[in-house]
Amino acid sequence: MENISGIIIINKEKEYTSHDVVAKVKKILNISKVGHTGTLDPNATGVLPLLLNDGTKLSKYLINHDKEYKVTLKLGIKTDTADGEGNVVEERNVEFDELNSVEETLNSFIGKQEQVPPIYSAIKVKGKKLYEYAREGKNVEIAPRKIEIYNIKLEKINKETNEIEFIVECSKGTYIRSLCEDVATRLGTIGYMKELERIKVGEFEISKAITINDLENNIENLDKYIITMEELLKDYPEIIVKNKEQKLFLNGVNLKTDQEDGLYRIYFENETEFVGTRNSK
Repeated sequence: MENISGIIIINKEKEYTSHDVVAKVKKILNISKVGHTGTLDPNATGVLPLLLNDGTKLSKYLINHDKEYKVTLKLGIKTDTADGEGNVVEERNVEFDELNSVEETLNSFIGKQEQVPPIYSAIKVKGKKLYEYAREGKNVEIAPRKIEIYNIKLEKINKETNEIEFIVECSKGTYIRSLCEDVATRLGTIGYMKELERIKVGEFEISKAITINDLENNIENLDKYIITMEELLKDYPEIIVKNKEQKLFLNGVNLKTDQEDGLYRIYFENETEFVGTRNSK
């Protein structure tokens, strides 16, 4: 199946790292080039787009996609990792009579803002990942990052378990663990991210995703799960390569064009089959 190129949307299950999923798909499809467009933590689930073979060349055009998540925030407990994997460092009673403004509080986060990433993250400071500082018990100054929350929708309040469920649409680089802690703080308490499901990355939705097990059991129907390179680039303009230039193009010669810099779909003159992609720069 080495000739497969494009993208496949995996519904990542718990306990798998994003690297695990890449390795498994490589083995199932028997291909050597597979990449992902955005890591999911091991205990997070949901949409993980994987780029296959020539599809990996499009990585830089896909990594900036906006995301959408379904989140469960546990109130009254704080952990050192801001999720359920960490050690509990503080507990408080939660008075839900004081939380009548949950929806209003969530809505207050909509817009552009600065967010401080969690200490347990892979962001590098002075050449070292933040979680490495955390594991060594060292303090480090974490610079805030510019993010944007496009929308937050309250789904459920469970007073028995002190949990809030909501859906958030946000920009690349948003840490939901930090968002959960910030929401809890604004509600006058503490909290951590208990559950996280990524339900959308750009145009790739959870309804179009397939689990690793289902992929393995439906390998004969693989075509129905692969988004081709041509389909991925359907909204990009096309360039027609004239017959006399086709050999040069196939040999990697950079042909001159009057088109603006950008990504294009390539077709050969008098042919309808998709040839490939090109950045005109």
